[in-house]
Amino acid sequence: MVRRRLFLVLLCVTVLAPIVLFTDRLATTPNSIVNGGFVDDVSNLSFGNETERLNILPQESSVSVKEPIQTVHSDSSSNSDQVSAYSRDGLLALKPEELPSRSSGEHKTRVLSATNERKQSEREGVIDKVTNQESRSDGLEKPISVAENKGMGFQKTGEATRLKKQENNHDKQSRRTSAKGHSGKRRMENHGGSTAMPRRMENLGGTTAIPDARVVQQLKDQLIRAKVYLDLESTQGNPSFIRELRVQVRDVQRALGDATKDSELPKNAYAKLKAMEQTLAKGKQITIDCSAAIKKLNAVLRSTKEQLRVHGRQIVFLTQLAAKTIPKGLHCLPLQLTAEYYSLHASQQEFPCQEKLEDPALYHYALFSDNVLAAAVVVNSTVFNAKNSESHVFHIVTDRLNYAAMRMWFLANPPGKATIHVQNIEEFTWLNSSYSPVLKQLGSQSLIDFYFRTHNAKPDGTLKYRNPKYLSILNHLRFYLPEILPKLNKVVFLDDDIVVQKDLTALWMIDLKGNVNGAVETCGESFHRFNQYLNFSNPIISKNFDPKACGWAYGMNIFDLAEWRKQNITEIYHTWQELNHDRQLWSLGSLPPGLITFYNRTVALDRSWHVLGLGYDPDVNQREIERAAVIHYNGNMKPWLEIGMPQYRNYWSKYVDYDQVYLRNCNLSP
Repeated sequence: MVRRRLFLVLLCVTVLAPIVLFTDRLATTPNSIVNGGFVDDVSNLSFGNETERLNILPQESSVSVKEPIQTVHSDSSSNSDQVSAYSRDGLLALKPEELPSRSSGEHKTRVLSATNERKQSEREGVIDKVTNQESRSDGLEKPISVAENKGMGFQKTGEATRLKKQENNHDKQSRRTSAKGHSGKRRMENHGGSTAMPRRMENLGGTTAIPDARVVQQLKDQLIRAKVYLDLESTQGNPSFIRELRVQVRDVQRALGDATKDSELPKNAYAKLKAMEQTLAKGKQITIDCSAAIKKLNAVLRSTKEQLRVHGRQIVFLTQLAAKTIPKGLHCLPLQLTAEYYSLHASQQEFPCQEKLEDPALYHYALFSDNVLAAAVVVNSTVFNAKNSESHVFHIVTDRLNYAAMRMWFLANPPGKATIHVQNIEEFTWLNSSYSPVLKQLGSQSLIDFYFRTHNAKPDGTLKYRNPKYLSILNHLRFYLPEILPKLNKVVFLDDDIVVQKDLTALWMIDLKGNVNGAVETCGESFHRFNQYLNFSNPIISKNFDPKACGWAYGMNIFDLAEWRKQNITEIYHTWQELNHDRQLWSLGSLPPGLITFYNRTVALDRSWHVLGLGYDPDVNQREIERAAVIHYNGNMKPWLEIGMPQYRNYWSKYVDYDQVYLRNCNLSP
């Protein structure tokens, strides 16, 4: 009996007493809970006069602004310019121009993109607060206080039925938006008081996207405005403002650096932007003589235009100068190969299958180059894309300096089953100044002075004619193909700055219709015509040629050598070279005499055979490059130079094995 009473007492203490205490405290809670409503903030429940925290994490101070979380959706059924902002507490439709922007680095705003239905169903119990903000014309952004939010119509309700209706609308809108893929995301993260730059914000109406260089451009504009303030007389009378402005200019310049997009800026760049804007706002309050400011801005504009013009000329000069240089790696490679070649036994220095060199039934290519790596890419790309490499023969001619290196490269790296023939131009004893007018001219003192007295040259386009490649007879060997290949009837000529992307055997099947040259025309509406290459003020030129005749490209040409010999093309070339001994008919190079020599003797090939411009034009059509049989890096920006355009480099570098021992030893890399 005693035990039973003791048990009942313990039962009352452990079960009934907590129920009574809990019921008593529950009676003191807000009526909205008792009536089935909701509290505005479930993390702060007040029992009597005591406030209890339901979150064990550290709480923000009461004076700080809580981080708003807002979800922005586009409504295709309503006005496309309208953006809806949803929260668990209420619903407000805002237009894009009414959307807020932030200016304080102490606050963060996250715009969460619409989620799929699965994630939407998992977001139970989340209470979002939407902070209404107002866009500013200067690009800076500021948070809106809680009092302003209340004044803007953010109303909260305790009615469960209305909240449920809003949540249903929210879920439907989210699913519609997620299905269409219209979502935007913009984040501002606070790191130690500095705010990271927004990478991108999309207009959810489907119109425009803010570029990634928005803040960079604002910083640059601020520097221009600041420099104007520093030079105005009205502001120079305020030393404290001038000191502050100079400090801000220094800070902005350090933050900006060489950045071209917002992602390259440091994390404190946005804080620098706001600080500079505040300083410039002080400058607006100072009385300014508008006429003086306009004069100053006009002077800055004229100075900037002049600097732009000077820098443009310097770019042309330096680019042409860089095109004449030999990178250290390309200088190392032939030296290493030459040393290796002369260490071989005489029997190891010969190429196999030399009996194929005069077989007219095979596909023969002529390549004249002093660049070992460039020649290797031409051969490798041609063989790689050939259907039957055994039937392809390459006749390579180089100078005495690179002869051993060229042979050693192809001995160590044979291109499949193709046949290689490397010759030294010194072996052509018939090619001398008594036979070739151009060789006589290239050795003249006047021409040497023209090329090498570059210290008096002006930094303009005429420097391209001072490139030493024009002094090399290799550049003019293309006019002596019948003499170099006396047993052949057809040959494809390839420059050393091209890449072959398709099988070229179909070139030998093209009917040249009694002409000598097959080439791709390069003329457009008003460019690459004869009047751009030849001097039509000279009567010899004007009487013999049409100034509107279409130019064509060297670099990938099919030549009918039998017809060449029949029409005595080499002699025609010699005649015109002698007439141009004083360079009055055309400037230097091999294309102008080629246009003259093969005038009315050229068949236009389909443009897909040969795409040009990868050495100077950054906007060559990508589709044309992909479908071209041959792509040509004509121009100064060769792919083996640092100035080569990176968007085209991979087409060339994929045919170079950078793991090859000679390339590794010379530190050559893509």
